[in-house]
Amino acid sequence: MDSTPAAWSNADAYLAELLVGHDPRLEAALSAQRDAGLPEIEVAPVGGKLLHLLARISGARRVLEIGTLGGYSTIWLARAVGPEGRVVTVEAEADNAAVARASIDAAGVGDRVDIRIGRGADVLPTLVGGFDLVFIDADKESNTVYLDWAAKLGHAGTVIVLDNIGREGEIVRADSTDSKVVGTRDALRMLGEDPRFDATALQTVGAKGWDGFALAVVV
Repeated sequence: MDSTPAAWSNADAYLAELLVGHDPRLEAALSAQRDAGLPEIEVAPVGGKLLHLLARISGARRVLEIGTLGGYSTIWLARAVGPEGRVVTVEAEADNAAVARASIDAAGVGDRVDIRIGRGADVLPTLVGGFDLVFIDADKESNTVYLDWAAKLGHAGTVIVLDNIGREGEIVRADSTDSKVVGTRDALRMLGEDPRFDATALQTVGAKGWDGFALAVVV
């Protein structure tokens, strides 16, 4: 089979059908996001399940998410932390946060989720530390700011997931003027050089195209 975006998407759908299945509440959250006209930039179902499993594997009870959008990934994380856990999610756009709030409540995990509205650079300094897992999926230009706060608000052993590092392979272009590529390259360099982190990164292909994520632990 040829390696094409259509083939990647079909394989992603196959894996999601086998390993994620259908979930009416998660699917309702996506429908609400589409109906509200939010961009279709949420994690794929297999990516949501990965976040869920990472939170469970690490035993996370306090999770920080930077970039709520319509609340799809937030629901995955809120389910993972359990009834006694908490997710703080930061969203710059009030309209997005309203859509997310409704979907999170409808999914039955509203009591576990605290949505903070505002730009990450403004909201993060107001938070109390001690987060066990941090998921970063917001404006790529601020990735290094978010990583710095992830370390400050975490502890030794905190898991950090930085999404969308593939950028269609453009990360290898040192001469790129795309602000998202520049922000991603700066973040990857930070993860490699900053002694607070031990990290790796994986490229992915699938429903979201040629993408990837970095996985780090605070040391």
